[in-house]
Amino acid sequence: MTLKDIYQFFQNPPVWYLNQELATCFVLNTLLKEDSYGTELVQLVERNYPPYRLSDTILYNALKFLLKEGLIRGYSKKVDGRGRPRQMYQIFPEKKAKAEELAHLWQEYVNRNGTAIA
Repeated sequence: MTLKDIYQFFQNPPVWYLNQELATCFVLNTLLKEDSYGTELVQLVERNYPPYRLSDTILYNALKFLLKEGLIRGYSKKVDGRGRPRQMYQIFPEKKAKAEELAHLWQEYVNRNGTAIA
C-alpha cells in the first residue's frame, strides 16, 4: 500500500452491496413515490445512491418478504416495446403508514452515511 493508494480509495471508494434489511427499506422508499419493477429498482440504487449496489438475489428476497408480510402486491403491466408484461410492485394503501416508517429508516441511513442524493 502507498499513500497514493489511500487517496485513490477515498476518491473512488468500492461499492457496498445492500443487505436484505436495507434493500427492504429502499424498496418501500421507492414504492411510496411510484410503482416499480425489479430491474428498475436495481438501476435506481445505482443512479440515486452511487456508493451502493443491489443484487438481484437480495432484491427478490426483499420483495418476497414484503409480499409475504402483506405490505406490497405484484401485478402485471404491459410495457411498450417489450414482449411480455413486467411484474410491477405497489404498496397497499392501508399499509402506507408502515411503509413510510420503514422507508424513513432508509432515509436516515443514507443521510447518516452521507450518501443521499438531492
